[in-house]
Amino acid sequence: MKYIIAMIRPEKLDNVKKEIQKIGAHGLTVSSVSGYGAQGGHLNVDRAKTEKYEANLLDKVKIEIAVKDEFLQTTVEAIERGSKDVDGYIGSGKIFVLPLGDVIRIRTKETGNDAL
Repeated sequence: MKYIIAMIRPEKLDNVKKEIQKIGAHGLTVSSVSGYGAQGGHLNVDRAKTEKYEANLLDKVKIEIAVKDEFLQTTVEAIERGSKDVDGYIGSGKIFVLPLGDVIRIRTKETGNDAL
């Protein structure tokens, strides 16, 4: 089993959800988060004061999905399809894949792949 964590741009969330649904994934968790990567933040202008200030943290969306090993590649590819920009825009995101030791379904006490 694997645990997939993806950090993507907020405007790509609907695309990623559609791609995930196409492959038949049964669940995901989405959180609004802030951070920065290679782009290092950006410069904003305060409209009220017309002053420039640095916004070091950018809005991102964090997607978390637990999958059986045999669904890892198709899930990663679905996230890539949904979140990628055609122009290769910096800040498109990252996908992290971690080993998942165990899963326990609280209602039935099923464990492992059966709980997914």
